[in-house]
Amino acid sequence: MSATKPVIPAAPALPGWQHLSSGKVRDVYVPADNGPWAGKDVLLVVASDRISAYDYILSTPVPDKGKVLTALSAWWFEQLADIIPNHLVSLEVPEQVAGRAMICQRLEMYPVECVARGYLTGSGLAEYRAGGAVCGVPLPEGLTEASRLPEPVFTPAAKAELGDHDENVSFERVAEMVGESAASSLREVTLRLYSAAADIARERGIILADTKFELGRDASGQMVLGDEVLTPDSSRFWPADEWVPGQVTPSFDKQFVRDWLTGPDSGWDR
Repeated sequence: MSATKPVIPAAPALPGWQHLSSGKVRDVYVPADNGPWAGKDVLLVVASDRISAYDYILSTPVPDKGKVLTALSAWWFEQLADIIPNHLVSLEVPEQVAGRAMICQRLEMYPVECVARGYLTGSGLAEYRAGGAVCGVPLPEGLTEASRLPEPVFTPAAKAELGDHDENVSFERVAEMVGESAASSLREVTLRLYSAAADIARERGIILADTKFELGRDASGQMVLGDEVLTPDSSRFWPADEWVPGQVTPSFDKQFVRDWLTGPDSGWDR
């Protein structure tokens, strides 16, 4: 299986909305002139059943995946609302996409994926093994697969074009991109969100190993939490009772898809 630029299926026509764009998983619409949201600065964001890995869309969808992503995001938005406002406006959406769509406040998104890591695995582990640091953050010697970090770290990535790979970057690079003050706010909010979510997950026997947030600004310049939050697409969730430092931990997320793709049986040429 070779890696090619993603081919995205045509987005469905929805009454009252006009298709704007499609990403790896989501289709985005703006209000139509004759629709109930005409003139409002909102978007309709529809989570499809597409699945992506390593920034490529795979050919086989996962039934009802979009509904799971939407339900989880809506729940987490509510849990974290005391830390930062979020972009969710309404879950009253066209019947064709009920359960898998939300009406959201339109934001100017920062060009940064705000990643927080509490445990070392994946690309973070590979970077640590190569140089003892992740995104410019030095870490103690002797860490291994699934090691818990002394404290959560902010390891951002610069957003890439669809089909290209996101690039892990240092905090200093983020400051160059968005300014020192905004970069500091992104780091602070990301780590606060991660810590709060990790506590909630821990109470339920789940380790939040790492996760990705996306943040933007509303029309007044206020920072707002957008995109999806703490879903299996954006996070690594581990069963706490199966976590053993030094060993690969089973995941409640799409890590098993990544593992299969990079294994000998897939034939995938990344």
